[in-house]
Amino acid sequence: MSLSFDPRANIILVPTRLYGPYGNMMARFALDTGATRSLVSWNLVVTLGYEPAIAPNQVEITTASGVEFVPRISLDRIEALEQERSDFPTLSHSLPANAGVDGLLGLDFLRGQRLVVDFRAGLVDLE
Repeated sequence: MSLSFDPRANIILVPTRLYGPYGNMMARFALDTGATRSLVSWNLVVTLGYEPAIAPNQVEITTASGVEFVPRISLDRIEALEQERSDFPTLSHSLPANAGVDGLLGLDFLRGQRLVVDFRAGLVDLE
């Protein structure tokens, strides 16, 4: 599957469908090979029917502002780049409004696949 992107842009946007207890929705994720784990905005997981405030699993992450503990939520399903993962553990955290994304697609989603990012052609392939 090839996804077109603007090679001059600051991020590579990946349309991503998320599934939860209240249904499913499309979201805008940034492809982030620097992120060990995928992350979904706090507001989105709440909209999907999860309760991150009472999630039993907390994970330590390092952000630009320091070390924080964030809830780990297992999404019913996530689909991106024609790949699907069920019962997929993601982190939940607030994202800045000016980020322009609903989450980050990290290495945990990409592992075991072949990822090609072609900046000349402006294409991402995940096989």
